[in-house]
Amino acid sequence: MATPAELLEDTREQGLKELDDFLRIPSISSQPDHAEDVRRAAAHLAERYERVGLENAEVIETGGHPAVYADWLKAPGKPTVLVYGHYDVQPVDPLELWKSPPFEPIQHDGQLLARGSSDDKGQIAIHWQAIDAWLKATGELPLNLKVIAEGEEEISSVHFDEFVKANTERLRTDYCVISDTSMVAKGFPAITYGLRGLIYFEVRVEASRVDMHSGLMGGVAPNPAQALAEILMRLKDPAGHVLVPGFYDAVRPLGEEERRQYARVPFDEAAIKATYGLSALHGEPGFSPTEREWARPTLDVNGIWGGYQGPGSKTIIPAWAAAKISCRLVPDQEPDEMMDAVKDYIETVAPKTVRVSVTELSQGEPWITPMDHPLIRAAHRSLTRTYGKEPALIRSGGSIPAVEVMGRRLNAPCLLVGFVLPDSFAHAPNERLDLDSFYAGRRAAADLWEEIAALQA
Repeated sequence: MATPAELLEDTREQGLKELDDFLRIPSISSQPDHAEDVRRAAAHLAERYERVGLENAEVIETGGHPAVYADWLKAPGKPTVLVYGHYDVQPVDPLELWKSPPFEPIQHDGQLLARGSSDDKGQIAIHWQAIDAWLKATGELPLNLKVIAEGEEEISSVHFDEFVKANTERLRTDYCVISDTSMVAKGFPAITYGLRGLIYFEVRVEASRVDMHSGLMGGVAPNPAQALAEILMRLKDPAGHVLVPGFYDAVRPLGEEERRQYARVPFDEAAIKATYGLSALHGEPGFSPTEREWARPTLDVNGIWGGYQGPGSKTIIPAWAAAKISCRLVPDQEPDEMMDAVKDYIETVAPKTVRVSVTELSQGEPWITPMDHPLIRAAHRSLTRTYGKEPALIRSGGSIPAVEVMGRRLNAPCLLVGFVLPDSFAHAPNERLDLDSFYAGRRAAADLWEEIAALQA
């Protein structure tokens, strides 16, 4: 009888066809005119879970786009794992930059081009195909498995906390596995054990009820655009160090093993500059670019507007100016405390000639799992066996709101292990999935269940 790994090797084309069908559904969660497509993708996925042998497959309503659930709970005494993914995708604009229609998958130079191919439909497919191989080869799974696929990850998982709270017992688990991250490089796997949190807010500076004539009021009235610039300049020093009092007080320092692991990860400064058209890199002194990205907090201006921006000239002093700002947070920074600190500081440094308001728009908690957790060690053994190379233990500079929600609501440790490459152009035109990595990821996912099954439930 064939093993799961042998079945996966024999079903490459079938697996690719299954993914192709999934990718053709334009499940763009942020665009209302695709709401029915999102729902169609959920139904398609629930049907796929049934076909591979999972039970209790269901499309579950939320306050927004639905979630998809299924399970296989026939391994008494073995751990239960909840596998999370998201079936919604990003918009495709600008369409003219795509080499092919974004929802008509094509293969090119060993890559599968389509929106969602790496983020995150391809990784969902990796897991259902590994499950399928186990059930076809052995008639059972080595552990108890639950799967949940969200339809709102690309719009900040706005209803996921509420959904998990309402379905806590159904989702109860020993461990969570999330495949919405990437490898370090082709053939070089990674385990992500930490994510940065976030506070996002808007600063608005006002001086008058209406725009003013710069000839009549210039030199007399305060200028909100100038005042806003002065505020922004006082948030960080030229080297990139945030000047908000207490901003770094709770930051968890990097350990020696963490720095050793980060140093294993290739970082090509020249390639980064070329990719983004940068003249130089910039950031907090005393830390490598990788350390700054994964384990240090940041403050960045995301947008500035106000005053006249049309063609030609309009000589005014604007009535107001505004900026959107985000802070990426790391363990053990608390979003509420950081928001209060930033707000108090802005009010302190703002010129007294203008009115300033700070409005919080969103926030998310940072997340981290100990590097020596048994779940991390199990994944380390499994990935080393599959890829013949020890995985890097890394953090991510971004945020995945669902991870913090599951860890908190379900009181379960989370493992983040991705099977796609970092240069997959997720969220950009020509998103792609490296097919060698896809096939290797199927084998890795199948092997992972056996390793986790050996842990104590």
